[in-house]
Amino acid sequence: MDGKPTIPVLLAGVLCRCPRCGRGSLFDRYITIAPACAVCGLSFAGHDTGDGPAFFIILPLSIVMAVLALLVEVNFEPPLWVHWILWPTFTVLAVGGLLRPVKAIMVALQYRYRDVERDHSNQQ
Repeated sequence: MDGKPTIPVLLAGVLCRCPRCGRGSLFDRYITIAPACAVCGLSFAGHDTGDGPAFFIILPLSIVMAVLALLVEVNFEPPLWVHWILWPTFTVLAVGGLLRPVKAIMVALQYRYRDVERDHSNQQ
């Protein structure tokens, strides 16, 4: 299978699938990218997202969390220990749930808009 994607970027990201065929898994483990697609053989070498997914999650999440914490405080006036339990738990669950799809979307965007395979072979 040659050529660029046959699956939309957002769909590949949400499903955490290969950005070319949309059938193979993008990840080996939780957030470890597989060496290649088991279905179409696309190499994922060179697809490095760095800290991008964390940044794109934490920046809007911090704003949402601050607004929610303020709304909870104003409307319910819970004791301080409720905030200490609620917001770290909310943050861990939100980041944990969003990290894989956001990383997969970034890999799919790299695949679509950069020639990562050519760039990676030139560096070796």
